[in-house]
Amino acid sequence: MPPTVAKPPTLLNDPDRKPLRIAHLGKYYPPAIGGIETHTHALAHGLAARGHAVTVVALDPAGPAGVAHETDGPVTVVRVGRRAGVGKFDVAPGLTRALRRMLADPPDVWHLHAPNVTMTLAVLALPRLRPLVVTHHADTDGRGLLSHLVRPFEARLYRRAAAILATSPASLDGSARLAGFRAKVEVLPLGLDLRPFTHPSPAALACAQGDRRKYPGPRWVTVGRLVPYKALDVALQALRHVPGTLLVAGTGPMEATWRTLADSLGVADRVVWRGRVSPDELVGGYLAATGHWFPSNTRAEGFGLTQVEAMASGCPTVNADIEHSGVGWVCRDGVSGLTVPVNDPAALAAAANRLLTELGLRERLIAGGRREACQRFTAAVMAGRCEELYRRVLQ
Repeated sequence: MPPTVAKPPTLLNDPDRKPLRIAHLGKYYPPAIGGIETHTHALAHGLAARGHAVTVVALDPAGPAGVAHETDGPVTVVRVGRRAGVGKFDVAPGLTRALRRMLADPPDVWHLHAPNVTMTLAVLALPRLRPLVVTHHADTDGRGLLSHLVRPFEARLYRRAAAILATSPASLDGSARLAGFRAKVEVLPLGLDLRPFTHPSPAALACAQGDRRKYPGPRWVTVGRLVPYKALDVALQALRHVPGTLLVAGTGPMEATWRTLADSLGVADRVVWRGRVSPDELVGGYLAATGHWFPSNTRAEGFGLTQVEAMASGCPTVNADIEHSGVGWVCRDGVSGLTVPVNDPAALAAAANRLLTELGLRERLIAGGRREACQRFTAAVMAGRCEELYRRVLQ
């Protein structure tokens, strides 16, 4: 059985505390997939569970132009249609109007999740949008022209912010973006509702059984958008030296390139491209897997929430040692996973083979991962600490 999930500090459960009205400003929102999207969903629901009125404003990449209001359980979601996308910038003419309407009866706190070019520009156009909290998920360094274009706007945004949140000590120490704002930066690790992973549903268990039946073992799973910094090419090269099947959950612009690479490496028959998966399929994939491969290779990967999902599910992660990233801080080498050098397929393969051959290793990492996930990375703990920060900002 997994360890008991940690609870938020009891001092934040005072029944006399005033409920807050909180607006989260994200890029997209589930069912859109991605680490920031998953975090925004978890934090919004964690705060709503504490009695707060939570609204999420996000773009709808597949929706029509205009603004749509819906509910996601206790959370109000405002989706703004996107007309076009230019690089990382989304053309969404209705966004500023939607935020301006909210200013007529503003929330107590606005919380923006960055990097987010479109939302940053909209917020800068509305000086009355305060107090502002920003979660800095990753630097945009290393992303070419985008980094240079975004930098002055991010600097203006961060100067306005009452508080800035870094997701780990490692990402704070190595962030060029945060260097000039250290006095207002705090570390708030990301968290998830771990119950679907620690106590899987019958449907998730059925998905796991289906994976065991359909795909030859050992099974390895990788989860995330198929974009360059996810370094799936490293995983495909490693697969040449590891038995079993690699199940890839996610979609993105690199899929065609990486499918071609798998074919040229002679491993295409051992790679399953699953595309977008349901929540039950996601949990089932972790449960059926021998290990979770996480070869991301740049600081664009600032945390790695799928590592937490795998840890809570009892699926050891093999990650890469990205300098000044929180990846290795989240899933620690020898405690809840194995860490290898960046861009080293041979080292990734060797670590995966250790999970198959080294007596007792996988069991130790499973126990350590579940313990760490439940003590360090729950949505309840994250929401409690975030509420405490909001109240300090409002004081």
